[in-house]
Amino acid sequence: MKLSLVIPAYNESEGVHQTATSVRSVLEYLRMKNDVEVVFVNDGSKDDTAALLQDEFKDDPKVRVVSHETNKGLGAAIRTGFQHATGDIIVTTDFDGTYPVTTIPQLLSRMTVDDADIVTASPYHPNGHVEGVPGYRLIFSFGASLLYRLLVSWRIHTWTALYRGYKRQVIENITFESDGFLAGTELLVYSLKAGYRVTEFPTTLHVRTFGQSSIKIARVTKQHMKFQLRLLKESIFGSPRSHRKPLVGEPS
Repeated sequence: MKLSLVIPAYNESEGVHQTATSVRSVLEYLRMKNDVEVVFVNDGSKDDTAALLQDEFKDDPKVRVVSHETNKGLGAAIRTGFQHATGDIIVTTDFDGTYPVTTIPQLLSRMTVDDADIVTASPYHPNGHVEGVPGYRLIFSFGASLLYRLLVSWRIHTWTALYRGYKRQVIENITFESDGFLAGTELLVYSLKAGYRVTEFPTTLHVRTFGQSSIKIARVTKQHMKFQLRLLKESIFGSPRSHRKPLVGEPS
């Protein structure tokens, strides 16, 4: 199996060495059985994140750093990462250690055991946990996830996690519009609506171990509310727009 890790980064110079050390550790384990590449997406960082990453992995030809000239947002970074990833399975995860990369083997195991197309980290699952995360962040994230459960699928507990594994067919067939933090939720919602199998990996969400988050709670909350309103209208009036990519020769 070929595996791709896609890791967006924005102004993360403070934690580059820590993240690089963790990534090297999990690569050593994963590469015992798999062909593994890493795509870091430097999303227009104003510090020396890209240079530090390139120096950390200068001896590993299967680790690449792809850079945006300007900051485009998390969704745009994910999209760029997907464009450069060549794996049969693509794992996206946070740069800041909120979900330890050392748990990637467990995440992949859950995908295999449950025969799923997507496996998503789920701290809000009954068997999941949250440690040290500020209350205002939990209110936003847990509240948003609860509304998506009501609007889309009650069996999925967490909708806002970046930490996920996707089979390649999902990435090739499903589109998402947002360039920001809404992107991962869009991708999960549209994948479920297209019939892909989703399972959860109950795990622990940790407080960021270094640096500062770039998320703007008010802005992201507004984006989720607009998206949720659209989903509600679609459930009432029908005719949702398909986000499946057209087949070759099929009108877009």
